[in-house]
Amino acid sequence: MDVIPAIDLRGGICVRLIQGEYDRQITYKDDPVSQAGEFYEAGARRLHVVDLDGAKEGRPCNLDAVRAIVEAVDMKVDLGGGIRTEDDIRKVLEIGVDYAILGTSAVRRFNWFCEMAETFPGRLILGLDARGSKVATEGWTQQEGQSILELADRAEGVPVAAIIYTDITRDGMMEGPNLERTRSLVEWVKLPIICAGGVTAVEDVKHLRELGVAGAIIGRALYEGKIDVRAALEAAR
Repeated sequence: MDVIPAIDLRGGICVRLIQGEYDRQITYKDDPVSQAGEFYEAGARRLHVVDLDGAKEGRPCNLDAVRAIVEAVDMKVDLGGGIRTEDDIRKVLEIGVDYAILGTSAVRRFNWFCEMAETFPGRLILGLDARGSKVATEGWTQQEGQSILELADRAEGVPVAAIIYTDITRDGMMEGPNLERTRSLVEWVKLPIICAGGVTAVEDVKHLRELGVAGAIIGRALYEGKIDVRAALEAAR
């Protein structure tokens, strides 16, 4: 199981939003490259990057910062936030990002998302961000009528790299991940499931490993010292 530190970018610096709310921001480090380097030195080999400005604006906004990260560290990088067109996907992949995460564009134009997955096989990740069982879009500001299981089911057989499931109500709260819904996803589809939102302690990582997830994304808990990368990696093994 991968342990995947998260870097959320807003205005080119590292921040965290509490439950995805833009007026509840915690600022950590000005230099995301330095932060990525710290995660690498601690043993992480994969990084989850979110362009918060992009998620809100509907287009990638922090590509210079992302490019700097990709060029500085030898880590697999996935990027989400505002990737809505084929041109956006190409731009993201051309700067060296390994996986482009599509959430809003995938949910609202699923047939198009399937076409893009065929065009970029193994390079796209379906981002399912949810409050309860229902998916949220537009930087988590809009609630959709579709459920995470419904969308995951539709993605079965599509050449995507993985599904990232984020429980918005737990994101940044450091109260543990939603194990019940994560288990449902793992049992529902054969696609790799990556869990985000609330992963805080070594025990959370162990529980997710036991569920059979492909990866655990950890954000605020790393920045505030609730868990460190080395301990998380050991738990994942």
